[in-house]
Amino acid sequence: MPRQPRLDAPGTLHHVMGRGIERRRIFRGEADREDFLSRLRELCQEGSFRVYAWALMENHFHLLVRTGPQSLSRSMRKLLTGYAINFNRRHKRHGHLFQNRYKSIVCEEDPYLLELTRYIHLNPLRAGLVKDMKALCEYPWAGHSVLMDRVKRDWQDTGSILAYFARRKKAARRGYEGFVKEGVSQGRRAELVGGGLIRSLGGWAEVLSVRRKGMKGSSDPRILGSSKFVEALLSEAGEREKDTLRLPIRIRDLSQVAKEVAKGEDLEEWDLRSGRRQRKISRGRRLFCQLVVGKMGYSGAEVARFLGVTTSAVVRVAYSEALPELPKYL
Repeated sequence: MPRQPRLDAPGTLHHVMGRGIERRRIFRGEADREDFLSRLRELCQEGSFRVYAWALMENHFHLLVRTGPQSLSRSMRKLLTGYAINFNRRHKRHGHLFQNRYKSIVCEEDPYLLELTRYIHLNPLRAGLVKDMKALCEYPWAGHSVLMDRVKRDWQDTGSILAYFARRKKAARRGYEGFVKEGVSQGRRAELVGGGLIRSLGGWAEVLSVRRKGMKGSSDPRILGSSKFVEALLSEAGEREKDTLRLPIRIRDLSQVAKEVAKGEDLEEWDLRSGRRQRKISRGRRLFCQLVVGKMGYSGAEVARFLGVTTSAVVRVAYSEALPELPKYL
């Protein structure tokens, strides 16, 4: 069976997992781990990722991230390709480092944001890399130590997680730590790592309950969430795919899109790149950014370089309002 395309859209929550080829180690020492994290930090700083949870094991990694305007695939390609090149150079090796493509699961935020944060951060304990919760709090290669304020990683979003437990940071950390401790005895949870109905309905107990009642539940191995969430996400993905297919191949590069938009809006291409703020030009520039960032998957940085403006300006314009329908001239 051919593999399905990834589900992706700006602001989507993903559980991402990558494993070494033939289950070989992808992190041999501190230099490797710091290299990987520095690349992850860059993606956060440029607005491509918001990272809630992460764990670097010996032969695989887990990330819980929310995407920015740049697609997950583009961000992960930047992260993994650069890391693999440096890893091979450091260790004088050749060939592939990662096993096939990484695995990504789109997650429904409520109730899975906290559950996945806990599950990911307990990986080092389950694998025996640390002996107890006290050691996990000091372990520098997972996000739990950052949430507990024992290790500083300013790119990790700790506020969103701690806000679920209390307003004050100290009380919030106590609440979060207690929540994680409760998960130690749960072990490997099939509903978080399984597929199909097991994942989408929340475990075998829920699957059997639905079947006994003669009900049908929507599921997809790429999605962790309720049937309603699955249905809504697949419907949204279908609409985005239709929009993408309507874009002719001949206008897929930035320069050609700019020419088509300028022509359709009765402007010159250089107007879009001029920085002028006349209403007509601003409207054309906003439409251009919304199309190439929101619908075609270009990163804010790429578009910013093309227009000669800042990345934040592009992102702000691209998401200043709902994405438009494709103009008839495209």
